[in-house]
Amino acid sequence: MTNIKNNLNGWLVIDKPKGITSNGVIGRLKFLLHPQKIGHAGTLDPLATGVLPIALGKATRLIPFVMDDIKTYEFTIKWGIETDSDDLAGNEVASCDKCPRKEEILKIIPQFTGEITQTPSPYSAIKINGERAYDLARKGEQIKMPCRQVIIHQLKLIKNLKTEASFVATVSKGTYIRTLAHDIAHALGTVGVVSRLHRTLDGPFKIQEAISLEAINQDKIVPLDSVLGQLHQLEVSSEIARRIQQGQRIKNPDLLKNLPQETPILIQFEKRAVALAIVKKDVLHPECVLI
Repeated sequence: MTNIKNNLNGWLVIDKPKGITSNGVIGRLKFLLHPQKIGHAGTLDPLATGVLPIALGKATRLIPFVMDDIKTYEFTIKWGIETDSDDLAGNEVASCDKCPRKEEILKIIPQFTGEITQTPSPYSAIKINGERAYDLARKGEQIKMPCRQVIIHQLKLIKNLKTEASFVATVSKGTYIRTLAHDIAHALGTVGVVSRLHRTLDGPFKIQEAISLEAINQDKIVPLDSVLGQLHQLEVSSEIARRIQQGQRIKNPDLLKNLPQETPILIQFEKRAVALAIVKKDVLHPECVLI
């Protein structure tokens, strides 16, 4: 294998197949493309499929900004079985003969819309004292998982069969679909596990734009700033651009007038992305330099 690294900057939107970890996708892309830097935004479990955004080069600096966006998942709950991981990969811990009817499911959906509290499974990627919860769980350690507030923007039943039901959910960052499925089943007086999980939207990245690992090549790389179009944009002079590149804060009331406070802003010079910055108390603070 060559040790030469390619200077690649931008995004790949991967349609992750079942059976491979997100880090496994990274390993495959390192072998194929030899990027200088690479990372992914939003982990998918091995059993999950769908949109996995991959950042290359300078795009890795943008990962924290795109991970805060909403995500959409299609998922199926298989009724009658509960596992310690809330999916089919775990060990069975409970069973129940009840399979909910459509009208029962529709009745409880409002309980899982809006801001809700979740307690994720120990078999999640949450860090506990610096270690991943799933690593501790696999060692047999007893873990008290922290509760978290998440937002379910939309939850819709799309198919109901006797032994399973399929949903589409648009959710905030940090929402665990396996936990959502677990809680839905309990609210219906039964148990269930996620048997299928497919992400169709991750912030600005859509499943319609995603490509398979087999189709990977450099021509598929999306430009660095293509995912930032939804941000407020500020065109600046060459002097201001130079100062921002050097990490200097900018205090200029006329320039910053009418800009939102505490919100990422795309700084541009001659329509070229320079940096992401945030206005705090009428001072522009560079957060992420892009050139």
